[in-house]
Amino acid sequence: MTGTSAPPSPAGALPDPAARALLLDAIRFDSQGLVTCVTQQHDTGEVLMVAWMNRAAVAETLTTGTVCYWSRSRAALWRKGETSGQVQRLVDLRLDCDGDTLLALVDQSGVACHTGRRTCFYRALRDGELATIAAPEVDPEVLYGR
Repeated sequence: MTGTSAPPSPAGALPDPAARALLLDAIRFDSQGLVTCVTQQHDTGEVLMVAWMNRAAVAETLTTGTVCYWSRSRAALWRKGETSGQVQRLVDLRLDCDGDTLLALVDQSGVACHTGRRTCFYRALRDGELATIAAPEVDPEVLYGR
């Protein structure tokens, strides 16, 4: 073993059913059937968000190439961008060493955060206070038609 990893599948290529089953069987879902998914912009490394996936969300993501999560608040599949148009196209899906966290490398269309910001990580300590360090790029009312 050389310690190198295989490159991601060519753009647009999705794993076949046997490969999808292999990954799904390797994931250690928690007692609620969920796994944490860190989502990162594939070309810049920017962390966009952290969300949950269940087995069905992982399977749909691997089948369609569009990222799907599990919404704990709605208790339903959450197809990222379904209402906002801010879709995440899957580039690569990786499993951590413990099998209990996924890393989704994506091509994010527009903003990732429901607040209209590029990333959900827009607050940080500055001068002893919790400060907003990124302004919204899109008005959430425009994104969701509220």
